[in-house]
Amino acid sequence: MLGLKNLRLLLSAGLATFGSAAFASSYNMPVGVTPLSASMHSLHMTMFWVCVGIGIVVFGVMTYAIIKHRKSKGHVAANFHENTHVEIIWTVIPFIILIAMAIPATKTLIEMDNTEAADVTIKVTGYRWYWHYDYLDEELNFFSHPTTTQEEIRNLVAKREHYNLSVDQHLVLPINKKIRFAFTSNDVIHSWWVHELGVKKDTVPGFITESWAIITKPGIYRGQCAELCGAGHAYMPIVVEAKTQEDYDAWLSEMKAQKNPS
Repeated sequence: MLGLKNLRLLLSAGLATFGSAAFASSYNMPVGVTPLSASMHSLHMTMFWVCVGIGIVVFGVMTYAIIKHRKSKGHVAANFHENTHVEIIWTVIPFIILIAMAIPATKTLIEMDNTEAADVTIKVTGYRWYWHYDYLDEELNFFSHPTTTQEEIRNLVAKREHYNLSVDQHLVLPINKKIRFAFTSNDVIHSWWVHELGVKKDTVPGFITESWAIITKPGIYRGQCAELCGAGHAYMPIVVEAKTQEDYDAWLSEMKAQKNPS
C-alpha cells in the first residue's frame, strides 16, 4: 500500500507541474486574431485533449496491470494469441476515435478553403528574399524588403527591436473585412506565414494558392517565410498592419497620391 500511495503522490505532482507549465500561453499555439486562427486553435485543443485522454487510459491500464498483476504476487500472464474478441475491440475503438477526430478536422479544412465573397484581394508574390504585394482591387502594388542590416546579422552592431522581423513597407489591411490572398512566386518555393492570422501557404512558381483572413483587432502582426528557399531564407520577414476602415482608407489615398502625384 505504501508503494501505491507514493505512486499516486508522484503522479499528482507530475500532473500539477504539467498543468502549470504546458498550458501557459507562451508554450501553446496562439489563438490569433482571425476566425480561422480561432478555429485552428479550437481544433488543436480538441486533438490535444483527445490525446491526453488516450494517454491517461492507456498508461493507467498499464500501470494498474503492472502493479496488480506482477509476478511477485503469483500472477501468470494470460495468453491472448488469436483472441478474436480482443482484436475486434482494439480495432473498433481506434476506428471510432479517428472518425470522431476527423469530423472537426474536416470542418476546419473546408473553412480554410472558403475564399468566396472577399472584400479585398491581395496577390502575394515571393522573391529571393522579399515580398511583393498587389492590391488587385485598388491598382496599388509595392515591394516589401527586410530592413535588418548585415551588420546586425553579423553582430557588428547592436540588434534593433524586432530584429529580423521588420520591413520597409507593411502590408496594410482593414479589420473586419474578408481578405482573400492569392499566392505565387517569381523564382523558387516560398511560404507566407503569419501565425496570428492563421495563414500559412506555399508560394509556388507558375501556380496560385489561396487563403483568407478576417482580422478582428487593429495591430501589427509579424511572420516569416516558412519554406527553405535559399541562403536568405532566414531573413525574409512579413509584417501585416491591420487598421480600422477609416485609417485604411486614409492610407490607401496617401499611397495612391505618392504613386501618382498631381
